Amino acid sequence: MSEAMIKHRVTTAEERAALAMRGCYTEAWDKVLVSEDFTPEQLRNVRFEGEVTIGSRTRITDSTIANYTIGDDCIIDDVLRMECRHASTFGEGVKVAAVNENGGRTAVIYRNLTAQTAYLMTMMRNRASLAERITHLIMERAEEHRSAIGNVGNNSTIVGARFLREVLIEEGCVIEGSSHLENGTVGRNAYVGIDVRARNFIIDNAARVDGASSIERCFIGENTVIDNGFTAIDTLMFANCHFENGEAASVFAGPFTVSHHKSSLLIAGIFSFFNAGSGTNQSNHLFKSGAVHQAVHQRGTKFGSSAYVMSPAIEGPYTVVLGRHTRHHDTQDMPYSYLIEENGHTLLMPGLALKSYGTVRDIEKWKARDKRTLKRDNICFDEFNPFITGKMLRGVDALTRLQESDPEAKSYSYNRTTIRATMLARGIKLYNSAIAASLGTMLRGGDRTAVKVDGSEWIDVAGQYLPIGIVEDIMCQTIEGKLTLEGITERFNTLMLSYNDMAAAYASDILAMLLGHAPTEAEVEDIIASSERIVARMREATEEDRQRDAGTDMMVGYGYDFRNESEHLADFLNTR
Repeated sequence: MSEAMIKHRVTTAEERAALAMRGCYTEAWDKVLVSEDFTPEQLRNVRFEGEVTIGSRTRITDSTIANYTIGDDCIIDDVLRMECRHASTFGEGVKVAAVNENGGRTAVIYRNLTAQTAYLMTMMRNRASLAERITHLIMERAEEHRSAIGNVGNNSTIVGARFLREVLIEEGCVIEGSSHLENGTVGRNAYVGIDVRARNFIIDNAARVDGASSIERCFIGENTVIDNGFTAIDTLMFANCHFENGEAASVFAGPFTVSHHKSSLLIAGIFSFFNAGSGTNQSNHLFKSGAVHQAVHQRGTKFGSSAYVMSPAIEGPYTVVLGRHTRHHDTQDMPYSYLIEENGHTLLMPGLALKSYGTVRDIEKWKARDKRTLKRDNICFDEFNPFITGKMLRGVDALTRLQESDPEAKSYSYNRTTIRATMLARGIKLYNSAIAASLGTMLRGGDRTAVKVDGSEWIDVAGQYLPIGIVEDIMCQTIEGKLTLEGITERFNTLMLSYNDMAAAYASDILAMLLGHAPTEAEVEDIIASSERIVARMREATEEDRQRDAGTDMMVGYGYDFRNESEHLADFLNTR
């Protein structure tokens, strides 16, 4: 006997008569099941079509419902039409042309999709069979979940919505005044608001889509906010993203990607911990072979107001981009840099953002703002980590080789950028200090002997730092059919627990390479102590930067109604 038959029953003749008096209608009352404690007062002016099940204490008024199971303690009011017209997967199995508009990096979405699994699907196309295998697993899952009956979870509220078609609504959701939702899933405790239009979508737990926003073929991750008319198509948005006013097209938005301003466009690229200034724009169409190009904006990249990048291009982590850049730069091994337009050229200032308080503030604020409960996406917040340390090591090597090639040069060319000699020398110094700080911090943070990590390069898998060798192993096991979708997620979760020890082992290997021998305990203690001193000096430098921003030179326009400087200062201090 089914759960519906155990918990629910058909209405009695007396109840049907009372319901008719209350404006309720259906052509087949025997297809409308109600809870054992049902009373006719729960319904008013409701039209039922097909198979409908109504949970305990649920109230429905002024609505049309077709082929839905509605849970306990729900409120449904003034819904023009909520229907399941045919068997649906409710957004699972939808193909999203992320990163590349031509579909070369298409991801297939499903209810429990993580940033890490999506990264494998989209960014590892050098393993074509990997994407094929994951896609096959997802499509199997989608077919298993296909149903001709929609569902509304317990304690959900749907008020003032117009059309809901083939939408699966999980527990605790609020849908208020939405315009058109079709073929999608709304996760637990999510909110969908006024005039929202969404087709072929999955909205994850506690996400919020509001303010006449429009999404099509999108995955909206946990605690992500979309508001104020934002438009997104073929876009993956993972944990804690925030989008308002602008537009996204064919975007992989890793955790904490933010775009607040009007006329800002994110297109054809992968972003992570990204901040878009007002008027931010990119172009992926060079009018030759079509919109086939893409860009990579690695963790913590910021675009200043009206910044522009022509794809293809790639920036290293924590890069600040100012001005227009059209020469397809590749600065992935120059983290913490500034890219500045100068006379139509791209000027690279390597490592300069290491002295910026803004960088420190960003790194600290992300962890503080992580309010997720499920934490399905794995996110490493560590400032000092193997991924960026490896880039700085390669950056120092590249800068040193440039310097040695022509010690008297005033400037150098590097991957279609220009580096002034003074900035090159400063970059080497800044990177060397940060490398020492990183090694000591990682050695202090874990047990370097607890795990064995090969000497391979580390990568940022959409928020999770891992050695490429381990990721290769996950990919091989997936291709060979040894890992299910749940198995892939479990592997990433298990590795997350070992991160600190793996990072310490990596730091120990790098220290051994630099020393020419395996480090002794005394040498490890020395590098840890040295790193603490270096970090303290780095914080002094960033604090000086903060003080410049908070100093009295920034007091212009404060207390302007008074001619007394003490009044200016009081207004400034009380405001700032």
